[in-house]
This record gives sequence, structure tokens and C-alpha cells, in this order.
Amino acid sequence: MLANLAAALFTHKSIKTTETKAKRLRPVAERLITFAKRGDLHARRRVLAVIHDKTVVHELFTEIAPLVELREGGYTRITKLGFRKGDNASMVQIELVLEPVNPKPKSAKKTAAAAPAAKAAPVEEVVEETPAEVVETEAADTEAPAEVEAVDAPEAETPEAEATEADAADADDAEAIVAEDDAK
Repeated sequence: MLANLAAALFTHKSIKTTETKAKRLRPVAERLITFAKRGDLHARRRVLAVIHDKTVVHELFTEIAPLVELREGGYTRITKLGFRKGDNASMVQIELVLEPVNPKPKSAKKTAAAAPAAKAAPVEEVVEETPAEVVETEAADTEAPAEVEAVDAPEAETPEAEATEADAADADDAEAIVAEDDAK
């Protein structure tokens, strides 16, 4: 019964049934759609083991799967319609959610609050790592600085690289303080 309901759902994109049947159909249909999103031969055979109609399976793999490719679940929607007249059974409409996924925009408040915390943490890490960096740069005097400059040059175009340069300036200040302490 569930295989036939799933086949009807994939064929018509929306069906009306009782609430109990729809709730039982939802995990079956969503699992089959997940297989269809994989798109390989093994997934097609797994779907064919449940739905025996090759035309429905072909439609699932070629039409439905590309439409829900970016969606990470929630491929079906159940909407209550009321009660059936004869036996007062709760009726629902189960349909495929084929609308494109719109990513949620990040709010400015969260990014602004996270930015100062992100800038403060790397400064502390750089201060702790500076003695090891000083030893490495003293050991490789000739080619290492040229390679570092070549790698750092493209990063200067990004905002992250600007933050890294500011952190490096703070690290230089920290090195100067450490050198003064060592001199005393």
C-alpha cells in the first residue's frame, strides 16, 4: 500500500489521503527521494525494489531529484483538509515540496558581535606562538622569507588577510616586548 501511495505521490506530486496513511508514507517517500538524489545505479535498484513501475522511478530520478537537490530533507508537506463525510476520518493532502531552497541571510548583529571576539582570539594565539616563529625565521634566513612574502601577497586582497596583517603587527609588538624582557 505504501509503495502504491509513493508511486501516486511521485506521479501526481500531490495526493489526498487519510492522516494516518500520510504520516506512514512520509518517511518512505523521503527515503526514496534521498536515493534518487544519489542518482547511482545501486540507488535506482533500491528504489525499484519498492516501486515496481519503471516510469515512476524514471520520473523520480530525472524530474523530482534535480528539483530537490539542494534541499537537505523535508521533501514532503502534509496539510490538513478536514474530516471525511462518511466515516469522519481526518483527511490530509501530502505533496512534494519542489520550490527552490532560499538560503537564510546572515544577520548583521550576529556577524558584528562575532567579529570582535574573533579578532581578540588570534592575537593571543600569535603571542603564544611567537618564540617558535622567531626560531624558524632565524634558522632559514635566505629563501623562507621570500616564499612567505609570495604566499602572503595574494591574501592581502581579502579582509581576512588585512586582519592577519594587523595581528602580525601586534605580534611584532609582542616580540619587541619579549625581547626587552629578555634583555633585562
